[in-house]
Amino acid sequence: MPVSDSVRRLVVEITADPPARLDKALARDVPEEASLSRSRLARLIAAGAVLRAGVPVTDGKAKVAAGDLLEILLPEAAQTHMLPEDIPLDVVFEDDDLIVINKPAGMVVHPAPGSPSGTLVNALLAHCGDDLSGVGGEKRPGIVHRIDKDTSGLLVVAKSDRAHHGLAAQFEKHTVERYYRAVVYGVPDAADPRLRGIKGASFEDGNILRLTTQLARHKTDRQKQAVLFHGGRHAVTRARVVERFAAFAAVMECWLETGRTHQIRVHLAHAGHGLIGDPTYGGRRKLSLKTVGEVAVTAAQSFPRQALHAASLGFVHPVTNEFLSFQAQIPRDMADLIAALRVSPADT
Repeated sequence: MPVSDSVRRLVVEITADPPARLDKALARDVPEEASLSRSRLARLIAAGAVLRAGVPVTDGKAKVAAGDLLEILLPEAAQTHMLPEDIPLDVVFEDDDLIVINKPAGMVVHPAPGSPSGTLVNALLAHCGDDLSGVGGEKRPGIVHRIDKDTSGLLVVAKSDRAHHGLAAQFEKHTVERYYRAVVYGVPDAADPRLRGIKGASFEDGNILRLTTQLARHKTDRQKQAVLFHGGRHAVTRARVVERFAAFAAVMECWLETGRTHQIRVHLAHAGHGLIGDPTYGGRRKLSLKTVGEVAVTAAQSFPRQALHAASLGFVHPVTNEFLSFQAQIPRDMADLIAALRVSPADT
């Protein structure tokens, strides 16, 4: 790696009883404040940015010994290939290390082949500008979790490497508090024998529905997730009814023990209580005009997205160690849907 004034030098001394491999020894002994993840260290090693006695060591499996002095060359954070876009953001909280956003429905979180622009990342690049200190060696926001394009609500994004590592660790340990509001078909109830007969479904005290399965990509539709009981990734969702509309629909509070793609949507659909408006997992279920009335039927049939909102987010600030908690009100479209469901046939 070429050395210039923009390259920072970090000297690391390998302490007693090191792991046999260079990459593992560095992961153990690099100072925490350097904010170098294992993957970043691996890239630096491969790029020839780790030197012993002035000679690059490019094999992560190279042997090390206690007392070895290793020099790491850290280049200034590079500009990302993604472009900033001046898109309005609902900023709930921001400091030097992280930002909490109330994302609107319809916004993709990260650029992808089908959505190269207009994403939350593009908006954050414009909003944060020079405040981004670099994540993984690149000046970009650190996405530590996502919510679906058509799900609204709260998510936290890292602006610095130290925040990125700390937040990622909390999500990996499932210690982040995430509560959602969902509007579903039917009303889950512990007294329902059908629901108790569904594999993976159980009830905890307080009529809390617990769904425990494995999740993996669908075999034939790669855009969907499928419930499994062997293989896949462990997934646990809890949910309770907040408001019921007779027996035909309910507002539910859902919270995640794990965080898998489409987890709430696919779990509630598995339980027979798919989200209103969900084009992927909602199924063909419809409300009865005779039972619920025209106002509710029209609102449910015309609702353009899955009725899901990330309403609450809590985590420990990875730098200050302060516990932070944020709430975001249900957006207008979901509030209007709920209001329509409250209208009885006698009122129409």
